[in-house]
Amino acid sequence: MELKDLFLTPFYLALFYGLAFALRPRFTNAYTHKYFIPALSLKFIGAIALGLIYQFYYNGGDTFNYYLHVKIIYSAFTSNFSDGLSLLTHLGQPLPNLAKYTTYMFWWEPGSSELFVVRIAVIMALLSFNTYTVIALFFAFISFCGMWSMYITFVRIYPAAYKKLAIAIFFLPSVFFWGSGLMKDSLCIGALGWTFYGFYNVFIAKRNIVQSSLLGVLGIYILAGAKIYILLSFMPPALFWVFNENSAKIKSSTLRIMLKPLFITAGAVAAYYGATNLTAGDERFDVEKIGERSKITQEYLSEYVKSGSAYHIGELDGSLGSIVKVAPQAVFISLFRPFLFEARNPVMLLSALEAALFLYLTVTLFYKTGLLKGLGLIAAEPILTFCFIFSIIMAIGVGTTSGNFGTLVRYKIPLMPFFLSALYIMQFKAQAAQSPKRVRSVAA
Repeated sequence: MELKDLFLTPFYLALFYGLAFALRPRFTNAYTHKYFIPALSLKFIGAIALGLIYQFYYNGGDTFNYYLHVKIIYSAFTSNFSDGLSLLTHLGQPLPNLAKYTTYMFWWEPGSSELFVVRIAVIMALLSFNTYTVIALFFAFISFCGMWSMYITFVRIYPAAYKKLAIAIFFLPSVFFWGSGLMKDSLCIGALGWTFYGFYNVFIAKRNIVQSSLLGVLGIYILAGAKIYILLSFMPPALFWVFNENSAKIKSSTLRIMLKPLFITAGAVAAYYGATNLTAGDERFDVEKIGERSKITQEYLSEYVKSGSAYHIGELDGSLGSIVKVAPQAVFISLFRPFLFEARNPVMLLSALEAALFLYLTVTLFYKTGLLKGLGLIAAEPILTFCFIFSIIMAIGVGTTSGNFGTLVRYKIPLMPFFLSALYIMQFKAQAAQSPKRVRSVAA
């Protein structure tokens, strides 16, 4: 961070808040209104805090690696606008005449997802005099917009839980810290919110089709460019969600029971077809090579991080079978660890507290409702089925590939709002079955 950060950040903060106050009446109601500005403020705090911690605690890291690439391309714009434009529009491609810039960019390679993030950051740099903190605020604002879309979608599905849903989506420390600054994670969790919003409105609620389609496509585009595995984790449960919702609208219970296997089969086929076509030819995420890539990634990350935060999930031999074997352990690690005694630093302590909350809510909820009744409730509510399947798929993916809690904390933030939202909705459903009047008073 530089001196200009101190002068320009307050000015841009004022602009962002002015825009937020202008937009709030359009995107809130009497119940959600009070969460809009506090949630945005937490995103801004997270963006600035992430930069400070990386600078003064970690002495560098991914966020400054992104900024290094941004500075190089920005310097090309200031020296020769056409050079900068060429770099921005030909990211990762061989440009011999611009080697004086590309030589210093270690992410300069075709198909680099890091360069996808750099391209967006460069646009923000051109709007902010290449000021790190302001670029981070732009990322936080984009992330917030997507997450607000996620929130209002959940609230439309289950309005009674609007207070708890706000906690699940906006006020988890790991989510607003890792998902706010100049990082790939910030874009991805915002894009996931737009994808969720678009998917629900276009295919289930069938409202605001044009706007929802545009936001959904934007979310898919960002996820495909930055972290396609999140999109691949989202697709199967989302398609299953659509079939579940449509089968639930069939009035005849007999016909519904008869057609449900057809819906399940069609959803599975569509999900597999979409996943295999999205990843065909991509060495990193090809479905047929996912076991091999998971093994390589796990070995790299567990060797790279020597801070005492590594965990061992079992041996991966590069086959899908080995992933299936360790899947239960991966889910448990992703959702409920690190334990409090495993925390090695303040950032990991926050994650440990969140994991303890997840474990407490999960155990107490199933204890009060009963395991079979709890599972029956999940199966009966399409939104719960979607949230838990998505969370489990993501948990398996990040749990098997991370190898250490430091990486896991970042990788798992997309699943956290969905898992906790599902727990809170289940909590309200269980209370409604026991005491409808009490739930109505809580919702008010």
